Amino acid sequence: MQLYSRQILLDGWDIEAQEKLKLANVLIVGCGGIGCTTAELLARAGVGRITLIDADTIEISNLQRQIGFTQQDIGYYKSEVLAKRLKQINPYIEVEFFTEQLSSSNAVHLIAAQDLVLDGCDNFETRYLVNAQCKALNVALISASAIGFKGQLFMVAGDSACYECLFPKRQFSDESVSCTETGVLATTPNVIASLQAHHALLYLGLNQMPLLYTLLLWEGLTMRQRFLRFDHDSNCPICQATSSANAV
Repeated sequence: MQLYSRQILLDGWDIEAQEKLKLANVLIVGCGGIGCTTAELLARAGVGRITLIDADTIEISNLQRQIGFTQQDIGYYKSEVLAKRLKQINPYIEVEFFTEQLSSSNAVHLIAAQDLVLDGCDNFETRYLVNAQCKALNVALISASAIGFKGQLFMVAGDSACYECLFPKRQFSDESVSCTETGVLATTPNVIASLQAHHALLYLGLNQMPLLYTLLLWEGLTMRQRFLRFDHDSNCPICQATSSANAV
Protein backbone atom coordinates (compact mmCIF):
# COMPACT_ATOMS: atom_id res chain seq x y z
CA MET A 1 0.00 0.00 0.00
CA GLN A 2 2.84 2.42 0.79
CA LEU A 3 4.80 1.56 -2.37
CA TYR A 4 1.85 2.19 -4.69
CA SER A 5 0.01 4.77 -2.59
CA ARG A 6 0.40 7.64 -5.06
CA GLN A 7 -1.28 5.57 -7.77
CA ILE A 8 -4.08 4.32 -5.53
CA LEU A 9 -4.86 7.92 -4.55
CA LEU A 10 -5.67 8.78 -8.17
CA ASP A 11 -9.25 9.36 -9.23
CA GLY A 12 -10.08 6.49 -11.55
CA TRP A 13 -7.30 4.25 -10.23
CA ASP A 14 -8.03 2.22 -7.13
CA ILE A 15 -6.92 -0.94 -5.35
CA GLU A 16 -8.72 -3.05 -7.94
CA ALA A 17 -6.66 -1.51 -10.74
CA GLN A 18 -3.50 -2.06 -8.72
CA GLU A 19 -4.46 -5.70 -8.15
CA LYS A 20 -4.86 -6.13 -11.90
CA LEU A 21 -1.29 -4.94 -12.35
CA LYS A 22 -0.08 -7.37 -9.70
CA LEU A 23 -1.69 -10.29 -11.55
CA ALA A 24 -0.47 -9.20 -15.00
CA ASN A 25 2.11 -11.00 -17.14
CA VAL A 26 4.07 -8.84 -19.57
CA LEU A 27 6.74 -9.75 -22.13
CA ILE A 28 9.22 -7.06 -23.17
CA VAL A 29 10.93 -7.79 -26.48
CA GLY A 30 14.25 -5.96 -26.63
CA CYS A 31 16.16 -4.52 -23.67
CA GLY A 32 17.63 -1.50 -25.42
CA GLY A 33 16.72 2.16 -25.23
CA ILE A 34 12.98 1.55 -25.19
CA GLY A 35 12.95 -1.73 -23.29
CA CYS A 36 15.09 -0.48 -20.39
CA THR A 37 12.82 2.43 -19.55
CA THR A 38 9.55 0.60 -20.18
CA ALA A 39 10.63 -2.29 -17.97
CA GLU A 40 11.74 -0.03 -15.12
CA LEU A 41 8.53 2.00 -15.14
CA LEU A 42 6.35 -1.11 -15.13
CA ALA A 43 8.40 -2.61 -12.31
CA ARG A 44 8.00 0.56 -10.24
CA ALA A 45 4.26 0.66 -10.99
CA GLY A 46 3.79 -2.91 -9.74
CA VAL A 47 3.30 -5.16 -12.78
CA GLY A 48 3.47 -8.59 -11.16
CA ARG A 49 5.49 -10.60 -13.67
CA ILE A 50 7.85 -9.19 -16.29
CA THR A 51 9.65 -11.37 -18.83
CA LEU A 52 12.62 -9.93 -20.74
CA ILE A 53 14.18 -11.28 -23.92
CA ASP A 54 17.27 -9.94 -25.69
CA ALA A 55 20.32 -11.71 -27.09
CA ASP A 56 22.60 -8.65 -27.08
CA THR A 57 25.37 -7.77 -24.66
CA ILE A 58 25.99 -4.25 -23.35
CA GLU A 59 28.37 -2.00 -25.29
CA ILE A 60 29.71 1.40 -24.31
CA SER A 61 27.64 3.10 -27.05
CA ASN A 62 24.46 1.81 -25.36
CA LEU A 63 25.04 3.83 -22.19
CA GLN A 64 24.07 7.11 -23.85
CA ARG A 65 20.37 6.16 -23.82
CA GLN A 66 19.85 2.73 -22.19
CA ILE A 67 19.26 3.81 -18.61
CA GLY A 68 19.32 0.34 -17.10
CA PHE A 69 23.07 -0.04 -17.56
CA THR A 70 26.36 1.42 -16.31
CA GLN A 71 30.04 1.17 -17.25
CA GLN A 72 30.40 -1.86 -14.96
CA ASP A 73 27.80 -3.78 -17.02
CA ILE A 74 29.68 -3.65 -20.35
CA GLY A 75 30.03 -7.11 -21.86
CA TYR A 76 27.16 -8.69 -19.91
CA TYR A 77 23.78 -9.72 -21.34
CA LYS A 78 21.27 -6.87 -21.39
CA SER A 79 18.32 -8.97 -20.29
CA GLU A 80 20.21 -10.46 -17.34
CA VAL A 81 21.51 -7.11 -16.07
CA LEU A 82 18.12 -5.45 -16.51
CA ALA A 83 16.37 -8.29 -14.68
CA LYS A 84 18.65 -7.82 -11.67
CA ARG A 85 17.99 -4.08 -11.70
CA LEU A 86 14.21 -4.58 -11.75
CA LYS A 87 14.38 -6.90 -8.74
CA GLN A 88 16.43 -4.28 -6.88
CA ILE A 89 13.84 -1.64 -7.73
CA ASN A 90 10.85 -3.80 -6.73
CA PRO A 91 11.47 -7.04 -4.82
CA TYR A 92 7.72 -7.79 -4.80
CA ILE A 93 7.52 -8.67 -8.49
CA GLU A 94 8.69 -11.68 -10.50
CA VAL A 95 11.22 -11.17 -13.28
CA GLU A 96 12.34 -13.75 -15.84
CA PHE A 97 14.92 -13.19 -18.56
CA PHE A 98 16.14 -14.92 -21.72
CA THR A 99 19.53 -14.25 -23.30
CA GLU A 100 18.41 -15.23 -26.78
CA GLN A 101 16.61 -13.69 -29.70
CA LEU A 102 12.89 -14.14 -30.12
CA SER A 103 12.47 -16.67 -32.93
CA SER A 104 9.88 -18.91 -34.54
CA SER A 105 10.99 -21.71 -32.21
CA ASN A 106 10.39 -19.89 -28.91
CA ALA A 107 7.86 -17.16 -29.75
CA VAL A 108 4.70 -19.20 -29.22
CA HIS A 109 5.83 -20.49 -25.83
CA LEU A 110 6.82 -17.02 -24.61
CA ILE A 111 3.89 -15.03 -25.98
CA ALA A 112 1.07 -17.46 -25.16
CA ALA A 113 1.55 -16.94 -21.41
CA GLN A 114 1.29 -13.13 -21.57
CA ASP A 115 -1.46 -10.61 -21.01
CA LEU A 116 0.48 -8.03 -23.00
CA VAL A 117 3.58 -7.89 -25.21
CA LEU A 118 5.65 -4.72 -25.46
CA ASP A 119 7.88 -4.57 -28.52
CA GLY A 120 10.76 -2.12 -28.57
CA CYS A 121 13.27 -4.14 -30.59
CA ASP A 122 15.50 -2.73 -33.31
CA ASN A 123 14.90 -5.04 -36.28
CA PHE A 124 12.00 -5.58 -38.64
CA GLU A 125 12.20 -9.38 -38.72
CA THR A 126 11.45 -9.61 -34.99
CA ARG A 127 8.73 -6.99 -35.20
CA TYR A 128 6.88 -8.93 -37.89
CA LEU A 129 7.29 -12.16 -35.92
CA VAL A 130 5.95 -10.58 -32.72
CA ASN A 131 2.98 -9.13 -34.57
CA ALA A 132 2.12 -12.42 -36.28
CA GLN A 133 2.29 -14.46 -33.07
CA CYS A 134 0.35 -11.93 -31.01
CA LYS A 135 -2.43 -11.94 -33.61
CA ALA A 136 -2.45 -15.74 -33.83
CA LEU A 137 -2.55 -16.15 -30.04
CA ASN A 138 -4.89 -13.19 -29.43
CA VAL A 139 -2.42 -11.46 -27.11
CA ALA A 140 -2.40 -7.65 -26.99
CA LEU A 141 0.66 -5.87 -28.39
CA ILE A 142 1.96 -2.33 -27.97
CA SER A 143 4.64 -1.60 -30.56
CA ALA A 144 7.11 1.26 -30.07
CA SER A 145 10.06 2.50 -32.09
CA ALA A 146 12.45 5.44 -31.96
CA ILE A 147 15.16 6.75 -34.24
CA GLY A 148 16.92 10.08 -34.56
CA PHE A 149 14.58 12.70 -33.09
CA LYS A 150 11.36 10.76 -33.84
CA GLY A 151 9.28 7.99 -32.34
CA GLN A 152 6.01 6.17 -32.89
CA LEU A 153 3.62 3.99 -30.95
CA PHE A 154 0.42 2.00 -31.52
CA MET A 155 -1.55 -0.96 -30.20
CA VAL A 156 -2.78 -4.23 -31.68
CA ALA A 157 -5.49 -6.20 -29.87
CA GLY A 158 -8.27 -8.62 -30.70
CA ASP A 159 -9.38 -8.32 -34.32
CA SER A 160 -7.85 -4.85 -34.78
CA ALA A 161 -5.60 -3.85 -37.64
CA CYS A 162 -2.03 -5.01 -37.06
CA TYR A 163 1.60 -4.02 -37.57
CA GLU A 164 1.68 -5.46 -41.07
CA CYS A 165 -1.47 -3.58 -42.04
CA LEU A 166 0.36 -0.37 -41.23
CA PHE A 167 3.80 -1.43 -42.47
CA PRO A 168 3.44 -4.06 -45.23
CA LYS A 169 6.40 -6.42 -45.13
CA ARG A 170 7.00 -6.05 -48.85
CA GLN A 171 7.67 -2.32 -48.37
CA PHE A 172 9.23 -2.00 -44.91
CA SER A 173 12.04 -4.49 -44.42
CA ASP A 174 15.23 -2.43 -44.76
CA GLU A 175 17.30 -3.47 -41.74
CA SER A 176 19.78 -0.65 -42.37
CA VAL A 177 17.25 1.80 -40.92
CA SER A 178 18.35 1.59 -37.29
CA CYS A 179 19.99 3.82 -34.70
CA THR A 180 23.26 2.00 -35.40
CA GLU A 181 23.25 3.44 -38.90
CA THR A 182 21.46 6.78 -38.43
CA GLY A 183 21.86 7.70 -34.76
CA VAL A 184 19.40 8.55 -32.01
CA LEU A 185 19.23 11.33 -29.44
CA ALA A 186 19.51 10.05 -25.84
CA THR A 187 16.04 11.28 -24.92
CA THR A 188 14.07 10.01 -27.93
CA PRO A 189 13.72 6.30 -26.99
CA ASN A 190 13.06 7.24 -23.36
CA VAL A 191 10.18 9.55 -24.30
CA ILE A 192 8.61 6.83 -26.43
CA ALA A 193 9.24 4.19 -23.76
CA SER A 194 7.47 6.33 -21.17
CA LEU A 195 4.47 6.60 -23.47
CA GLN A 196 4.56 2.85 -24.10
CA ALA A 197 4.68 2.08 -20.37
CA HIS A 198 1.87 4.58 -19.73
CA HIS A 199 -0.33 2.93 -22.33
CA ALA A 200 0.49 -0.48 -20.85
CA LEU A 201 -0.71 0.67 -17.43
CA LEU A 202 -3.93 2.07 -18.91
CA TYR A 203 -4.56 -1.27 -20.59
CA LEU A 204 -3.60 -3.56 -17.73
CA GLY A 205 -5.19 -1.55 -14.93
CA LEU A 206 -8.18 0.07 -16.64
CA ASN A 207 -8.64 -1.91 -19.88
CA GLN A 208 -8.26 1.28 -21.90
CA MET A 209 -6.84 1.15 -25.44
CA PRO A 210 -6.49 4.71 -26.78
CA LEU A 211 -4.02 3.74 -29.54
CA LEU A 212 -6.07 0.97 -31.12
CA TYR A 213 -6.29 1.73 -34.87
CA THR A 214 -4.23 4.85 -34.11
CA LEU A 215 -0.56 5.61 -34.76
CA LEU A 216 1.03 8.13 -32.42
CA LEU A 217 3.89 10.08 -34.04
CA TRP A 218 6.23 12.11 -31.85
CA GLU A 219 8.57 14.70 -33.40
CA GLY A 220 11.37 15.61 -31.03
CA LEU A 221 12.70 18.66 -32.86
CA THR A 222 9.38 20.48 -32.79
CA MET A 223 7.92 18.78 -29.70
CA ARG A 224 4.81 18.00 -31.70
CA GLN A 225 2.64 14.92 -31.42
CA ARG A 226 0.27 13.69 -34.13
CA PHE A 227 -2.28 10.89 -34.34
CA LEU A 228 -3.00 9.03 -37.56
CA ARG A 229 -5.93 6.67 -37.90
CA PHE A 230 -5.38 3.45 -39.85
CA ASP A 231 -7.46 0.39 -40.63
CA HIS A 232 -7.15 -3.15 -41.91
CA ASP A 233 -5.18 -3.71 -45.09
CA SER A 234 -7.28 -6.05 -47.20
CA ASN A 235 -4.05 -7.64 -48.46
CA CYS A 236 -2.55 -8.22 -44.99
CA PRO A 237 -1.63 -11.92 -44.78
CA ILE A 238 -1.62 -11.85 -40.97
CA CYS A 239 -5.12 -10.48 -40.53
CA GLN A 240 -6.46 -12.70 -43.30
CA ALA A 241 -4.94 -15.77 -41.66
CA THR A 242 -6.37 -14.79 -38.27
CA SER A 243 -9.82 -14.17 -39.74
CA SER A 244 -9.77 -17.54 -41.47
CA ALA A 245 -8.73 -19.31 -38.28
CA ASN A 246 -11.50 -17.59 -36.28
CA ALA A 247 -14.08 -18.49 -38.92
CA VAL A 248 -13.14 -22.16 -38.68
